[in-house]
Amino acid sequence: MTGSSGKFRPLEGRAAMRARSQDEAIIEVTWCYYQEGMNQNEIAERLSISRATVVNYLSEARRRDYVRISLNSDVFRNQKLARRLVDRFGLQDAIVVPSAPGGSDQSLDRVTRVVADWLPSLLEPGDRLGVAWGETVYRVAEAAPRITIDNLTVVQLVGSRPAALGFAAETCSATLARRYGAHCINLHVPLVLSERDLVERLKREPVIRMQLEAVADCNKTLFACGTCTAESHVVHTGLLDRSEIDVCAAQGATGVICGRLIDQDGKGLNREIEDRMIAVTLEQMRGKVMGLLVGSGEDRAKPMLAAIRGGYATHVATCSQTAAEMLNLA
Repeated sequence: MTGSSGKFRPLEGRAAMRARSQDEAIIEVTWCYYQEGMNQNEIAERLSISRATVVNYLSEARRRDYVRISLNSDVFRNQKLARRLVDRFGLQDAIVVPSAPGGSDQSLDRVTRVVADWLPSLLEPGDRLGVAWGETVYRVAEAAPRITIDNLTVVQLVGSRPAALGFAAETCSATLARRYGAHCINLHVPLVLSERDLVERLKREPVIRMQLEAVADCNKTLFACGTCTAESHVVHTGLLDRSEIDVCAAQGATGVICGRLIDQDGKGLNREIEDRMIAVTLEQMRGKVMGLLVGSGEDRAKPMLAAIRGGYATHVATCSQTAAEMLNLA
């Protein structure tokens, strides 16, 4: 059996035709269901296929991003808790989704999905969007629609560090840039180095210097404020071990922004390790045209409050339980 004889080409041709036929069937099923409002049994009868096939085709259409289901973000912006957050903390805007009955992970999924729909309306051509790292930011990037925002630049805010499940900084920024058809500027250095002198030498490298200038030049940011517990992202990525995070918490550490610890008022703790980090500084995170803080969960209320008090956030997205807890703590 050889591929050069040509005798397999008809089979290949039939396989390609079958693939095209299935693609057309998926599109037809999707159109009937979402545009014509037909139910699954009606579609199965019209196309002479089984209802199970209809279900599979609809699932495949969603997987391929043929269909995107979203709710108008204004529904959640106008929610009572959202308006209370804006009024209480002097925010430009906020969005609050109902907490999920299934627990914190489902609530976070709701929040990140609504942020993915909301974020494009907060961006304009020519914006330079700084993107942080971690699970929350990664979920937003993964849920983002495939659209084009003219002349948008997405910038990685922290250097590289191994992270589980693709939550690394370069993955978050590259994924969001790809979804938005944007130019991506990655920060091609480790987040933490062994010596301060090495950090300074790397910063002087022309390419790294240009990338750090892009970090400082962002006019908008997307970030989360992590916790200071044993389950913190900085512990899982090895920036701090469990004993160190406990000591920091005892010293007043309340949240983590781009690897840097802050107290309840949003002020940095200025640990020694930060002199060996290559990442956006806390000062650079303040005073942005837009600082979109995303978070959900009972352990996120205090860190998010600290981020707001520190002047890092102009916009907030969270769930109803977290919003209520933030208001109770304020």
